[in-house]
Amino acid sequence: MNEKSLIELAYDFVSASKNPISFEALWKQIVKEKELSEADAATKVGQFYTNLLLDGRFVNLGNNVWDLRSRHTFDKVHIDMRDVYSEVETTDSDEEEATEEKDYNEAFDEKTFSRDDEIESEPDEDEDEKPSDNL
Repeated sequence: MNEKSLIELAYDFVSASKNPISFEALWKQIVKEKELSEADAATKVGQFYTNLLLDGRFVNLGNNVWDLRSRHTFDKVHIDMRDVYSEVETTDSDEEEATEEKDYNEAFDEKTFSRDDEIESEPDEDEDEKPSDNL
């Protein structure tokens, strides 16, 4: 049995392949090479996928097809985060934020609390700690 880590085996397989490879095909090769049982393969596939995502040598080209990052230009594999987040904040947020802030602050307006709800303030330090003349 091969003593290389799963991610190192993946690197070897993807490097040897002239074309990008699907995750399913890659995982089948690794399971075969490591001689993993179905139970072992089922418990390790999630961690392997996470490791593949985090390893900077690999890039997901979409549709769960993987290749080496070094084979692709930056502009082809780079994700502009402005494109990702622009879909989240599409409303005119200045007016919306002002309205939300006003509603939030009104909930804490002093007029909404009764006198019974007030918290007793602690006495000042000066009142409690008077110097003693009995020294």
